[in-house]
Amino acid sequence: MPTDIEIAQNARLERIGHIAAKAGIPDDALEPYGHYKAKVSLDWLDGLPEKPDSRLVLVTAISPTPAGEGKTTLTVGLGDALNRIGRKTMICLREPSMGPVFGIKGGAAGGGHAQVVPMEDINLHFTGDFAAIGQAHNLLAAAIDNHIHHGNELDIDPTRIHWKRVMDMNDRALRSTIVGLGGHVNGQPREDGFDIVVASEVMAIFCLATSLMDLRERLGEIVFGLDRQGQPLRARQLQVHGAMAVLLRDAIKPNLVQTLENNPALLHGGPFANIAHGCSSVIATRAGLKLADYVVTEAGFGADLGAEKFLDIKCRKAGLWPDACVIVATVRALKYNGGVPVKELGTENLAALEKGMANLERHVDNITGRFGLPAVVAINRFDADTEAELDLIRRAMRARGVDVVLAEHWAKGSAGAETLAHEVVRLAEQGKGASAARTAPNPLYPDDMPLWDKLRTIATRIYGAADISAPAKVRRQIEDWQAQGYGHYPVCVAKTAASFSTDPTALGAPSGHVVNVREVRLSAGAGFIVMICGDLMTMPGLPKVPSAQRIDIGPDGKVVGLF
Repeated sequence: MPTDIEIAQNARLERIGHIAAKAGIPDDALEPYGHYKAKVSLDWLDGLPEKPDSRLVLVTAISPTPAGEGKTTLTVGLGDALNRIGRKTMICLREPSMGPVFGIKGGAAGGGHAQVVPMEDINLHFTGDFAAIGQAHNLLAAAIDNHIHHGNELDIDPTRIHWKRVMDMNDRALRSTIVGLGGHVNGQPREDGFDIVVASEVMAIFCLATSLMDLRERLGEIVFGLDRQGQPLRARQLQVHGAMAVLLRDAIKPNLVQTLENNPALLHGGPFANIAHGCSSVIATRAGLKLADYVVTEAGFGADLGAEKFLDIKCRKAGLWPDACVIVATVRALKYNGGVPVKELGTENLAALEKGMANLERHVDNITGRFGLPAVVAINRFDADTEAELDLIRRAMRARGVDVVLAEHWAKGSAGAETLAHEVVRLAEQGKGASAARTAPNPLYPDDMPLWDKLRTIATRIYGAADISAPAKVRRQIEDWQAQGYGHYPVCVAKTAASFSTDPTALGAPSGHVVNVREVRLSAGAGFIVMICGDLMTMPGLPKVPSAQRIDIGPDGKVVGLF
């Protein structure tokens, strides 16, 4: 069986100008990066009229497991299938971070016969967006220490700087560092550290900004630390937010690529959902809605993290709301949630499947009940799946009024997701044609709910928790931000993706647990409060055997071992 990269390398790609023409993008609105990828002009996109009848489809999933769910693959397969049945469709995805590419999770270009290409470029550097975001972030970090070194006019308290450095690689040794060693000419020694680029507030701002000037203003609002009187200090006070925007002037333009079936796709931005808000850029989504009849986008990890943040953060700030939702699952992953070891997932086990179904059921109830979205469950089919197992899932979902569709796009491309495409159209249009009334936005909590209550609402209504807790210092910080006027911000929870709780080993649908907030961060430029729960790290580490050990280059210049 060919690998993902072998399938991608054998594909017949069309020149990016042909792909742009299919999407209605003229040559003078393109900035090509080689033959098969390009940036799209923001000025041209801004001049396009809105399409009130375009439809937004959100793809989310059950809690991720080592068995794999295939959310990105399904997003690509569904987009191809919608094009196949005559719905002009744009796929909007996040860009991959090289940390997971060389670590354990893998890339974010799909798989099998449902991929976006050129796969190697997308997973490795791409158009340089993440490098630009990292440089913009680190420019501010350098400016902070430089200001202290040259007299510290702002009276920055070196012990209360929370703006770390970033890099686009998993490196646990850099989580906590000391900077400024080597004497006076090298600055003032202080504690510092690194986060991964996808955890940077610059990444969050980048994905929520609506224009280059909006990006610049948001960068200026970044609170990087406190002065010795305890007052917040912003990037604009260091007068570097304009230079940060300059570094991002090309990155802010969305990237156009294609699927294996030569359909257009926009890849732009890439915050993780377990440590950030997990959605591609607002700019790309809005562009897709202007260019196509349907936009298919994904939210990172399970619906408790990705979909909740997509709906409560991105949609709230961008004035968006999905018309339909696809919840991805596999029989294998559900059996894993029921306690079956990875090596035994290919064997029929109805008892374990029924136990693991609790995970899917809670995600479905959250999407349809908490958010009021029409939904379909898509089962990425494996050869070992039995009819008895599939029937069990169908019966459980039928009791909740949700259909189950088998998807075989990995092996068959768009033909394998055609049934799913028809069901998505039915849900999005509800049998009334393309002008049918949209589902009304229904976020989980109102803007004016206090920050602490917003977190409790997420924890109890989405995670099944009994309550939330936090050390006294964290509670005081949340109360201070509430008093300072940040109470209207949404909450961005950073926690493990493997469980509804903060314990990654608590599979299925744990209930009655307490979600403890270990740390909080103010993202004033992005416009949300990050609440870090459990032992989650914002700088991941590499596994014992990282994917980097399998990736190589052959004498013909082709990349090998990349999935």
